[in-house]
Amino acid sequence: MRILVAEDERDLNRLISEELEEAGYSVDRCYDGGEAMDFVDSAVYDAAVLDIMMPVKSGREVVREMRARGISTPVLFLTALDGVDDRVAGLDDGADDYLVKPFAFPELLARLRAMTRKYARVKSSVLTAGELTLDTASRRVARGGREINLSVKEFAILEYLMRNKGVVLSREKIENNAWNYDYEGGSNVVDVYISYLRRKIDGGFDKKLLHTVRGAGWMIKEEE
Repeated sequence: MRILVAEDERDLNRLISEELEEAGYSVDRCYDGGEAMDFVDSAVYDAAVLDIMMPVKSGREVVREMRARGISTPVLFLTALDGVDDRVAGLDDGADDYLVKPFAFPELLARLRAMTRKYARVKSSVLTAGELTLDTASRRVARGGREINLSVKEFAILEYLMRNKGVVLSREKIENNAWNYDYEGGSNVVDVYISYLRRKIDGGFDKKLLHTVRGAGWMIKEEE
């Protein structure tokens, strides 16, 4: 999943981004509200973490502008403003959640998972396709009772495919979801990771779950 982090305190921005990347997210980072709007205008994000008190535009201004433009990306405000009135104002502006500094990273990750589940209309952290299960909280994948070890990037791509089960996803869509703007890989990197995933999740099983749609992309489709 692809996350935007907008926080003007650079050390905190770096720490948040590193924690999210370690958890398997693709992260773009910026340091003021003007940059944040440039990013959300240029890419589709699964969630945004916004500081409220930023230069150029505040987090509240950013989320109001996003909602006015019809951008529904779930937003978590991360801020030192901990008054009830501050929280109410932020939520009324269009934010989905509010976390007060200082905070614990496990709580930040849990809140992001909860937000993205809500927008995907998924009530559980466990995604399924036939015998294949993927737990976004524990980051465990298994099929037919057999645990499958995936790299961080393999997990990210499989999660994206499973969240869009039955939908054909193009190479470009997978790249945009699993990599950030700093990515400088080759044109066939998605094909390479898809081949890794196919071997790991379909190898040894008669019914295949990962399907290629020639000229269009790939999809997870439950066995019939």
